[in-house]
Amino acid sequence: MCGIAGILQLNNTDQVNQNVLKVMNTLQSHRGPDDDGYHFEAGIGLAHRRLSIIDIAGSHQPLFNETGDVAVVFNGEIYNFAELTVELKARGHIFSTHGDTETIVHAWEEWGVDCVQHFRGMFAFAIWDRNKQQLFMARDRMGIKPFFYSLLPSGEFLFGSELKVLTAHPDFDKSLYYQGIEDYFTFGYIPEPHTIYANAYKLNPGHYLLLDRSGATSLKQTQYWDIDFSQTVLTEQQVKSELLDRLKEAVDIRMIAEVPLGAFLSGGVDSSAIVALMAQLQQDNPVNTCSIGFDDQQFDESDYASQVARQYQTNHRSGMVDRNDFSLIDKLAALYDEPYADSSAMPTYRVCQLARKHVTVALSGDGGDELFGGYRRYRYQLHEEKMRGIMPQGIRQPLFGTLGNVYPKLDWAPRFLRAKTTFQSLAMNAVSGYCNTMSIMRADARAALFSPQLKQKLGGYQSVEVFKRHAANANTDDPLKLVQYLDMKT
Repeated sequence: MCGIAGILQLNNTDQVNQNVLKVMNTLQSHRGPDDDGYHFEAGIGLAHRRLSIIDIAGSHQPLFNETGDVAVVFNGEIYNFAELTVELKARGHIFSTHGDTETIVHAWEEWGVDCVQHFRGMFAFAIWDRNKQQLFMARDRMGIKPFFYSLLPSGEFLFGSELKVLTAHPDFDKSLYYQGIEDYFTFGYIPEPHTIYANAYKLNPGHYLLLDRSGATSLKQTQYWDIDFSQTVLTEQQVKSELLDRLKEAVDIRMIAEVPLGAFLSGGVDSSAIVALMAQLQQDNPVNTCSIGFDDQQFDESDYASQVARQYQTNHRSGMVDRNDFSLIDKLAALYDEPYADSSAMPTYRVCQLARKHVTVALSGDGGDELFGGYRRYRYQLHEEKMRGIMPQGIRQPLFGTLGNVYPKLDWAPRFLRAKTTFQSLAMNAVSGYCNTMSIMRADARAALFSPQLKQKLGGYQSVEVFKRHAANANTDDPLKLVQYLDMKT
């Protein structure tokens, strides 16, 4: 990964504070230990921290076009950069490097804001066009790469790869976004576009932001891509014939690197499939794999990882998470910058720490459950939807609502006796019920926890509004596709 940062004066062309931007960029130096770079001109400063993967000797950032009036800072990878380079050269663009970063600059020159439609990859970038006096920022379709921004009362626009980059500015207002507290205790994190701060935002996946200093400007995000389930009617034979080829091609393009490459291997279906395909594509050298186990057998799957490693003869390295490893808590809090309650954060950090000793890039199986419907809660949701179809809302709500209120929460009991959440969800519609199922803390528990002062600041806001907003754009009436869409959008 790399890190990007910048300051744009929207109201004037005064020089930005170079020392402030350098402090902001230094705070994300862990994102790019190989190189750093800065560019300052009238009213703007750009900064970059680099982890070199492709074109190691070249592609220093900020990177410019041949005339020096378009600059980019970029975090990510453009997987189809070779094809785009050929196309752009044929259109008359002159390249001075051999990496993917320069592709972005020339694509902007050729297609403007529509350049993002041509990129296949994971990315977050900012382009400064001096002649147009425009700052163009975009984030990849699934939001793999992060992008934060804020507009200060002075007219200074800040952006960065981490929230701490923005908060380092001496004029940043750290007032809390109180609805984010409700979101955190519902989802375990704060969904886009918000952060824990009222004046800082995340750029939504599949969106871009265009600021124009020469005229009226707006911080309204523009969506350039969305998940479309309207074209997913495939026969079983089509799926069988295409799936493996598509997976293999997806893995293949992600193995383009000039540095040591590996994979995270948990032993589950998703990561095991990735390793199997890597082994087929990289037959001359064994795949580097890393896994993390637990000292509690209830959660430890390291034996499965070892079996897969033996099957594909990988260079396998493993570590162990100690249940008493509390030393990492403060470090993780500093890295995430805002409340985050995913229990996988600790093993994820440890497996990355282990992998970094041996490789620079690691592939993972993240996203497989969302794409292939692997979560157990999806099956529960489909069963609940059948019940909703049989029993009208006027009967379900009083019946299951009452059962949900009186039934004890038996976390210790066998699963078939743990019905409180199911009863509550059945009293609701599909979207509200799924939000209830997903919640790390039920609505009644949140209501009991929050103080009267916080409730007043929330003004009646409930996190289910996040799901309702996305469900309105889902373009599907299939209950499984709907919850997949909600998961991928949040």
